[in-house]
Amino acid sequence: MPVKTGSEYIERINQNLPDVWIAGERVQRPISEHKAFKGLMATQASMYDMQHAKESQATMIYCSSLTGDPVGLSFKQPKTKRDLVMRRQMMQSWASVHHGFLGRSPDYMNTAIMAFSAAAGVLEEKYPEYASNLKRYYEYCKENDITLSHVFIQPKAGRASTFLRTFEEPESARVVEKNKDGIVIRGAFLLDTQGATSDEIFVFPPPFSLSVAEESPHSFAFAVPSNLKGVSYVCRESFVGGESTYNYPLSSRFEEMDTLVLFDDVTVPWDRVFVYGDENMSSRLMEESHFHTHAGTQIMCKNIAKTEFLLGTIEMMVEAAGLDSHDHIIEKVTEVIVALETLKAFQLAAENGAALDRWGSMLPNKKPLLAANVYFQKIYPRLIEIVQLIGASNLIMILDEKEFNTDMSNQLNRYMKNIDISAKKNVQLSRLAWELSVSSFGGRQTVYERFFFGNSSMVNKRLYTDYQGGRHKYMDRIKTFLS
Repeated sequence: MPVKTGSEYIERINQNLPDVWIAGERVQRPISEHKAFKGLMATQASMYDMQHAKESQATMIYCSSLTGDPVGLSFKQPKTKRDLVMRRQMMQSWASVHHGFLGRSPDYMNTAIMAFSAAAGVLEEKYPEYASNLKRYYEYCKENDITLSHVFIQPKAGRASTFLRTFEEPESARVVEKNKDGIVIRGAFLLDTQGATSDEIFVFPPPFSLSVAEESPHSFAFAVPSNLKGVSYVCRESFVGGESTYNYPLSSRFEEMDTLVLFDDVTVPWDRVFVYGDENMSSRLMEESHFHTHAGTQIMCKNIAKTEFLLGTIEMMVEAAGLDSHDHIIEKVTEVIVALETLKAFQLAAENGAALDRWGSMLPNKKPLLAANVYFQKIYPRLIEIVQLIGASNLIMILDEKEFNTDMSNQLNRYMKNIDISAKKNVQLSRLAWELSVSSFGGRQTVYERFFFGNSSMVNKRLYTDYQGGRHKYMDRIKTFLS
C-alpha cells in the first residue's frame, strides 16, 4: 500500500478505535469527531494529503526498493548528504503546516523506526530472530504508511529511584509470562503523545538496571497495534478551548493528546518483539542506533518552524502597538531573531558535518544537535516570556468573537482597534498571543519543550559526555600555551 491520503488516515484511525478514556468516559463515537481529537486529526490529514498533491508530492515521497510504490520520505535511511537535505526539506514542509506545535508529528517516529531498523545488526549475533523482526517491522511501517506513537517513560512508581527510597519493589512494567504466543506485558507507560490517534504503539523503556536476573523481565522493546486487546489509553484533560479558530487559533488545530497507556496482561506476539530480557542489548540498541541524532533533524525542523511562528507573531504585536522604535522592544525582538538564526546554524552545521556510520547511514554531526537540545530547552521559555512582556494587558483583555456581533460592536470597533489593524483583527492577534503564552495549551507547550529529550541535567550530561574529545583537545591547547 503506497502513501496514504488524509481521508485514509482518518478512516483508518476511526476503524481501529482503541480503548480510549477521557474525563471518565470511554470514547465511543468515531474519534475524529470527538472535540479533543478533531482538530489535530484534521491537521495531520492535511499533512498526509501533501503526499498526493501535485505541488508538493515530489518533495514528500520516494520509490520503495521493495515494491516501487511511493513511500514517505521520512522513512528513508539517508545514505548521502543529498538524502539528508531531501529528508530535511520534507520535514520542513510538514513543519510549515503545524508550525512546530506537533511535537510528535508522524515524521518523528518514522525517523526513529528507521534508525532502530538500520542498527538491527546490533542484535544479529545473539538474537537474529529479533533483528529480523525489527527490519520486517520497519518495512511494514514504511510500506503501509503506519502512524506510530511511542512510549519510553514509566510513571515514578515504576522507576528505580522509587526502589532506592522505599526499598519496595516498584510497580514497573514487566514481562509476567512468556509462552508459545509471545511475551505477556503488565504495567503502565507515559507519556504517549498521540497514542489515541495512531495506528500502532512502539514501546521501548530504558533498562531497569536493578535486576540481577540473567533474563530481566523489565527489559523489552516491541510494537503492537493501538487497539490490541488489553491496551488502554487514559487521556489527560483536553486543552482544546473550542472549535473556533478565531478564539482558539492554536488548540483548535494543534492540541495533541498525551495519554497514560495501561497494559493489562497484553500478549505481544513473538514476531513483534525486538528485545527481551537482555538489559545490555537494550542499551546498545538505543545507543548504537543513534536514535537521538536521527530524530534530532526532525526536531530541529519543528523548533525552527516554531521560532519563526513566534517571531512573526511578536512582529505583528509590535507593529500593531507602534512599538517598533522603542529600544527595549527592539532588544527583545532581536533575542528572537538570534534564537532563530542560531537554530538554523545548528541545523546546517549538523548536516554539513555528517558522515557515514557503521550501518551505512549518513549520520548528521550530533554535537550541534545536542547543543541545540540544550539551547532550545532554555530559550523557549524566554521566547514565551517575551510574548508576555510585549503583549502585557492585551493577553488578559481578550474578547470572544461573538462580542462583535452584538449591539456593542460599533463601540468595540472604535475602542479596540490599533495601528493599521481593525478591532476584530487586533483582538484575534491578542487571542493568538494568549494561546501561545498564557493558556493551558501554551503552558503545556512550554513544559513539553523543557523536557522534550529529558530534564536539563540529562540533556546537559548528554552533550558534556559526547564533547569529551573536544574538551580535552582545547584543554591540551591551554596546557601548551601555559608551558
